[in-house]
Amino acid sequence: MDFSLTREQEMFQKMCRQFAENELEPVAAEVDRTHSFPEENFKKMAAVGLTGIGVPEAYGGSGGGPVEKVIAVSEFARHCLASAAILSIHLICPQTIYHLGTEAQKEKYLRKLTEGGCLGAFALTEPNAGSDAGSASTTAILDKETNEYVLNGTKCFISGGSRAEVFIIFALTNPAKGLKGMSAILVEKGTPGFSIGKIEEKMGLGGSETAELIFEDCRVPAENLLGAEGKGFNIAMAALDGARIGVGAQAIGIAEGAIDLSVKYVHERVQFGKPIAVLQGIQWYIADMATKTEAAKWLVYYAAYLEEAGKPFSKEAAMCKLNASENARFVTNLAMQIHGGYGYMKDYPLERMYRDAKITEIYEGTSEIHKVVISRAVIGK
Repeated sequence: MDFSLTREQEMFQKMCRQFAENELEPVAAEVDRTHSFPEENFKKMAAVGLTGIGVPEAYGGSGGGPVEKVIAVSEFARHCLASAAILSIHLICPQTIYHLGTEAQKEKYLRKLTEGGCLGAFALTEPNAGSDAGSASTTAILDKETNEYVLNGTKCFISGGSRAEVFIIFALTNPAKGLKGMSAILVEKGTPGFSIGKIEEKMGLGGSETAELIFEDCRVPAENLLGAEGKGFNIAMAALDGARIGVGAQAIGIAEGAIDLSVKYVHERVQFGKPIAVLQGIQWYIADMATKTEAAKWLVYYAAYLEEAGKPFSKEAAMCKLNASENARFVTNLAMQIHGGYGYMKDYPLERMYRDAKITEIYEGTSEIHKVVISRAVIGK
């Protein structure tokens, strides 16, 4: 099986790498320090078509698919995980609307999200419904007189929640049916009854603002239903499969970035009269880091290939996310050890990368949930 990139994909990768080096890296430390959303960088992403990956040009997108998403997100994560995460999570929104939305919904929302610089968000998690999505309690009850859904409830840990303009909200349109009564509803920022609650203080991923969403008798037109009523859980799980490949891409980007820094450092750092690159212990660290990252990389690309080919990929999405995220933690830990005290200082990017790597084992499904998904696929439920 040939995993070589096409000529067009190689050119795209070069563009993404240059964008990351020129636009993201110079502000990455400040974005992390101030926990500020890199708004200008997001607009620049939109201007060059990155926020429309996976959506056809007819709707303002740039085409491409899962492989292009992996390329862009991993290149960004080498220099700034926050920016990589913002793009990766944003793309869930336009891609889901493109695949499931009505023509009216596509016309109304896609160009805003693909080329208009508007951020999209995906809201499933609740205070009592993290890994257990079946415990969700946010409701969206249809008022038949006005033909509007009335939303009530709270979502938490929503990436980009304080900055997004368009949200896919998962709520119970028929609470008596539990998961079979969950639906996906499109909600716009500024809708009466919809407000932003707490913005979280996080260990890492400073530039990607994580917020609480509050709905109090929030009314949206019934035409904002995305897909069919009662199919929200299926929509969420399908979107999460793609999102997990995105997190895998984030994780391999972090690992590759940490390896880049380590290779540069071991040639420059002189101890006992010679560069530490000649020390066997250091060489073995680099060998382990490079080998495990290459393996993680191709598992991520394989999952993306399956998605692009229209083949089942849930198991592989879980595998690539589990493997790549654990590898990101492994690699950044060894990179920190190689750098010693310098790596621990905030003056150097590795300290940020070390903190950022941990989130890849948590969001879009914890490592433990992915082991459940994988084991069920392998041995049956």
